[in-house]
Amino acid sequence: MSADVPAGFQPAAETETFETFVGPLYEKWDGEDYTCGFRAAPHHGNRRGVVHGGMLFTFADHTLGNMVWARFKDQPCATVTLNVDYLAGARTGDWIECTGNITRETRSLIFIKGQLSIDGKTVMTASGVWKKLGAD
Repeated sequence: MSADVPAGFQPAAETETFETFVGPLYEKWDGEDYTCGFRAAPHHGNRRGVVHGGMLFTFADHTLGNMVWARFKDQPCATVTLNVDYLAGARTGDWIECTGNITRETRSLIFIKGQLSIDGKTVMTASGVWKKLGAD
């Protein structure tokens, strides 16, 4: 494990998935609490020298989706909608974390909110809906 990854985090993907190409991403479980993180690298940046908003969006989708899958014992689920608010920029070298919580569940839909932060400062919020596939 690299010294630039905080203690307790492990690689989030072991195979060549989309996440391995946009990462590397790391995750940490503390009981039922899930945190995902990544160290912003030059390939995460845009022309202005900040982390691309699409990377932050992808990271939120990945993290919140993993939380939904874990909650429902790996039942297939898919993102229906994901809305984000960018509050501040991130730069190369920043350690960015995402956490969240499920706020509501129906028979077929899961509602979740999350936030991305750097050193405890929120840089983006997200809210989304996931559908349990196969549920009516």
